[in-house]
Amino acid sequence: MKNQLPPGQFETEKWPVLHQGDVYAFNKETWKFRLFGEVKEEVSLSFDDVMALPKTVSTIDMHCVTTWSKFATTFEGIALREFLSLTSLNEDVKFIKIYGYYNGDPFGYSANLPLDRLLGDDALFVYRWKDNDRDWEDISPKHGFPLRFIPPASFYLWKGTKWVSGIKFMKEDEEGFWEELGYSMTADPFKEDRYR
Repeated sequence: MKNQLPPGQFETEKWPVLHQGDVYAFNKETWKFRLFGEVKEEVSLSFDDVMALPKTVSTIDMHCVTTWSKFATTFEGIALREFLSLTSLNEDVKFIKIYGYYNGDPFGYSANLPLDRLLGDDALFVYRWKDNDRDWEDISPKHGFPLRFIPPASFYLWKGTKWVSGIKFMKEDEEGFWEELGYSMTADPFKEDRYR
């Protein structure tokens, strides 16, 4: 499915910046990453804890609901499955919500996703990137520094939470930030699954 342009999209070489609210100002001393919800025991990680996890490099196509698509973008980050290895889930966990900072609230933004589609190399919490025009560089604060979730290409990019702060594990699906405002729960760009 690499380099496949979904219907209603146009290709761009740039990585446009779109976000709601303030740009989070990273503070390593106060930054935390929580694993919570349907877990046997909650986990709280420091930035150093997260950055000590095994790294994955993957090239992931991005499709924004505002109709742009960007191919051949390579990211380095931590695969979601690495966080799964740090906790024991309760039975029947099928969904997650990935939270991020929004106007100062560490859990003000969220996006819901089905867990079973996020276990490969294309579901990454990223901190640096490169493409055909640039060598490795940190993601910018406007793109979600210090850590931003990039979903597989089978989801629109609003599922890619910026300034991430944690993962909530769930048995039932729940609306996230944009879903509460009428966006699709499933967000499949190849079905133009933008709104409910």
